Amino acid sequence: MESFLYQATIYLAAAVIAVPFAARMGLGSVLGYLAAGLVIGPVLGLVGSETQDLQHFAEFGVVMMLFLIGLELDPRALWDMRHRLIGLGGLQIIFSTLALMGAAMAAGESWEVGLALGMALSLSSTAIVLQTLSEKGLMQTGGGRSMFSVLLTQDIAVIPILAFLPLLAVAPPGVLIGEDGSIQRTAGAAEHGGGHGGTLSLVEGLPGWAVTLVTIAAVGFVILAGVYLTRPVFRYIHLARLREMYTALALGIVVGISFLMTLVGLSPALGAFLAGVVLANSEFRHELESDLEPFKGLLLGLFFITVGAGINYQAFLAEPLDLIGLALLVILAKGIVLYFVGRAFKLRGRNLWLFTLGLAQAGEFGFVLLAFSTQLNVIPSDLSEKLLLVVALTMLITPLLFILYDQLSKRLKEATGPAEEADEVDEEGPVIIAGIGRFGQIVNRLVRASGFKTIVLDHDMETIQLMRRFGVKGFLGDPTRPELLKAAGLAKARILVVALDDPESSTKLVAYARRERPDLHIIVRAHDRHHVFELYNAGANDIVREMFDSSLRAGRYVLENIGLSEYEAAQAEQTFYAHDRYSVRELAKLWQPGVSPRDNAAYIQRAQELEKELESALLALGEDERKSA
Repeated sequence: MESFLYQATIYLAAAVIAVPFAARMGLGSVLGYLAAGLVIGPVLGLVGSETQDLQHFAEFGVVMMLFLIGLELDPRALWDMRHRLIGLGGLQIIFSTLALMGAAMAAGESWEVGLALGMALSLSSTAIVLQTLSEKGLMQTGGGRSMFSVLLTQDIAVIPILAFLPLLAVAPPGVLIGEDGSIQRTAGAAEHGGGHGGTLSLVEGLPGWAVTLVTIAAVGFVILAGVYLTRPVFRYIHLARLREMYTALALGIVVGISFLMTLVGLSPALGAFLAGVVLANSEFRHELESDLEPFKGLLLGLFFITVGAGINYQAFLAEPLDLIGLALLVILAKGIVLYFVGRAFKLRGRNLWLFTLGLAQAGEFGFVLLAFSTQLNVIPSDLSEKLLLVVALTMLITPLLFILYDQLSKRLKEATGPAEEADEVDEEGPVIIAGIGRFGQIVNRLVRASGFKTIVLDHDMETIQLMRRFGVKGFLGDPTRPELLKAAGLAKARILVVALDDPESSTKLVAYARRERPDLHIIVRAHDRHHVFELYNAGANDIVREMFDSSLRAGRYVLENIGLSEYEAAQAEQTFYAHDRYSVRELAKLWQPGVSPRDNAAYIQRAQELEKELESALLALGEDERKSA
């Protein structure tokens, strides 16, 4: 018991110290977890042989992550991804395998060894990539969606790869291949088979056709259970009226599905993802998300720590340059394949570099496939040990590749899609609306309902398609592109509404439009007061802060329900509104680009004066109301 508490203290303390530091340095949480593992494992030796056992437990973090991602995906959206799953993901695996196989054969290995290590290293790290994409808010970009498609394809590909590897073995010890193609292990076989020591399996010793039937039955059971069993089970749990029972059920669903998938030789992560997709449209989706999110984050962090702690320090020090060189070679080979595959699927700019750099590492499935290949005598044990270090090194380098992407993206023009994919704008109107999210939709509905024509531009395909289903025509394309704006009638338009999510893109668009049309009336959505000043300098006419009007209305409701009459609350609201507009104009004179307001003494002093003026105005308003009463 004392040993367990000691180890738990070490792991948790390492995470609490390293991760916030890495996040504040802009390195991301993944690199912080990996660094924490390196320090407590190879460097200080505070943890030891229990790391591998702990890693198997921590892998449930990856399983939960895919289950939660599945909950966010409508089955129809998954069907829409089929071309990227088969084309983008399939081509990446095939060409990466061939490239790495060629490199291995050039180094003197046999084609069997080259093919086995090529397949193992062609798979990327689902845990690191998805966690980093979520942290950086890149999941919904074109590159992020393409990366997710590839990762999902890779998870599916593990199944046929595991089935194919025994065919590369010549008389592997402990493994017998029956005349019907079934795989049978002798008593001396190493423990693989899903991690149960070969004792628990529904497909052990079955012929190929029977394995297929059992696998399909297991997948079918997961789908049918998700559709028909979850609702009555949740109702039963609800009767207990105990919060922890929902958490227990959520964990039970993930663990149970993982166990079933393991029994039939499938990836637990894939089974969890499938269950998530089935439950995506259920009324219990948000309940499941809230229950599992804390466990997912903690277990994923534990998984990354164990990866760092599991590095064989002595083996690395024996030949560090060779191992680092091999890791960089794997990243380079996969990166080249990813770059050209991404271009073939019309990824460009930031999206292409995100796709290329984000998936260039080897992943956690590489550990499994290399260990299985060694067990089958496909890959020699000494080479396998070296390759396991290479896999770990590529995972350690991955956060640095994302940092490189951040630097590249600052120099690249925003490119959510290729120019040739943009719609041809064949209409013009007096009002151009750039961006049709929650903000732009309200503006568009009001203007159109009032009888005025609008030209809507947005770079999100799903948003444009959804609008068209409701009979509102929009054009797909990046609104910051000058040629798209000109095609939309910028030269003749009377009003430009900029309702983009990205503050930097909004400012750039306002500045360009003002240069092209000094007489154009520009109305723009601002992120915050700092963004207001930037837009003011860029030439915007009317600037609307995202939350200002709704917050002001909420404040009025507070006043109405705390003792003021509706008229008094409305007067206070109007006074605040007028004073705030005046304050913004006053502070804009003192605001300095690139200088934080906290470092601008004149700005702070004027802001304090304006706040006192506001208090005086509102108190005077209250006194006037009391006198008139």
